[in-house]
Amino acid sequence: MLETKNLTIRFGGHVAVDHVSCAFAPGSLTAIVGPNGAGKTTYFNLISGQLRATEGQVLLDGEDLTALSAPLRTRRGLGRAFQLTQLFPHLPVLENVRLAVQARRGIGLKMLSVWLHHRDLIDEAMAILAQVRLAEKSSAIAAALPHGDQRKLEVAMLIALQPKVYMFDEPTAGMSVDEVPVILDLIRELKAQGQHTILLVEHKMDVVRELADRIIVLHNGQLVADGDPAEVIASPVVQNAYLGVAPEEVAA
Repeated sequence: MLETKNLTIRFGGHVAVDHVSCAFAPGSLTAIVGPNGAGKTTYFNLISGQLRATEGQVLLDGEDLTALSAPLRTRRGLGRAFQLTQLFPHLPVLENVRLAVQARRGIGLKMLSVWLHHRDLIDEAMAILAQVRLAEKSSAIAAALPHGDQRKLEVAMLIALQPKVYMFDEPTAGMSVDEVPVILDLIRELKAQGQHTILLVEHKMDVVRELADRIIVLHNGQLVADGDPAEVIASPVVQNAYLGVAPEEVAA
């Protein structure tokens, strides 16, 4: 169970996230929506540790993570994919995933330990690349991949960490129509496993409708709606003021 209690951050006189309390259960996918500047990515940054809260708490399975750095939160089970892809750009695709597997297993940089586990690490990394449909590009340099493949590689690295919580910040941003289904299928597969908590920031309402069990809406840093996707999307206040979606678009 992931939980935020009165989570708040202020930048000078501006309150970017304002006392947001919310709990997210394993086996569920929650979409976090709202207009630009609503505080969605900032809320993600507070949960994952990229930003430190002014007030409030972040808890995972009852453990208070609020004082922990982002790397330590990752080790506790928080996995984050960013709106701008975070890779080792000059390393091969396989090496990106192998390093994530190695980090999860806690294998240090001693040459003997790396050598003893080398084949095992590669095998696991290759299995994950097959899962995200990148096995045939394992030797390619990450920076040379098309944008859609870079997004898939980032998901592969996230899967390699085996987090309890998957956090996706606009995972389909910048992808072509042909590339989007692969990412959605990967998220769908993670959801079907039933034991992960999945949070999704996404502007595309067709994606939200298809994947989400629940929608929460942020506006001016405040939690203004929380519930079943159909009910939240159908709310005239949410449609017009928060999502920027006209009623006829929702009905389409």
